Amino acid sequence: MSLGLLGKKLGMTRVFNDEGVAIPVTVVDVSGNQILQRKTSDKDGYSAVQVGFDDQKEKRLNKPEQGHVLAQGGSPKKLINEFRFENDEALPAEDLKELSPTLFEAGQWVDVIGTTKGKGFQGVVKRWGFGGLPQTHGSMMHRRPGAVGCGTTPGRIWKGRKMPGRHGNYRRTVQNLKVVQVREDDGVLLISGALPGAKGGYVMVRPAIKKPLPTKAS
Repeated sequence: MSLGLLGKKLGMTRVFNDEGVAIPVTVVDVSGNQILQRKTSDKDGYSAVQVGFDDQKEKRLNKPEQGHVLAQGGSPKKLINEFRFENDEALPAEDLKELSPTLFEAGQWVDVIGTTKGKGFQGVVKRWGFGGLPQTHGSMMHRRPGAVGCGTTPGRIWKGRKMPGRHGNYRRTVQNLKVVQVREDDGVLLISGALPGAKGGYVMVRPAIKKPLPTKAS
């Protein structure tokens, strides 16, 4: 993995390209990303950069969290996450403290990680896509799962059986989305398509692992 940004979904809109085609985009606020710690193989056993996003009051952190942030010379953040690197040589420069939207460029492919919307307790039709049972002729099992076990050996329900339960609120990664615009003055990225989660939810934006970086024009 390489260095990315943490952000917050602000909603969706559309922009028009040079041909006049409307492109649906999600607006992601990535302002205020700050490097809080660099982790090295010698000291921590692996190479990574710890990034914080979204300022908050210092009093809302517990004592260990306050000490960690202040020791690194950063400010209290609501969201802290890490971006791993293959080795220490790949870590960003020591003098780099603040990360701006220009870490990405228009046309670049990215992966976005977020938490999907929670759906609450759902039945098997909505949760797993079951087809359901007959809707007529006296059937009383329309959207129910049907038999889930048996009375003989093993006489129990096997683990992993698809049954009703809590749905949504899953961590999901959407791959190969394109950065349509980078608005440095506004501190936002405009990313094509829909991103996981509700408006106001946190997301992680990283360079796509299955698509190459854009080539620099010589």
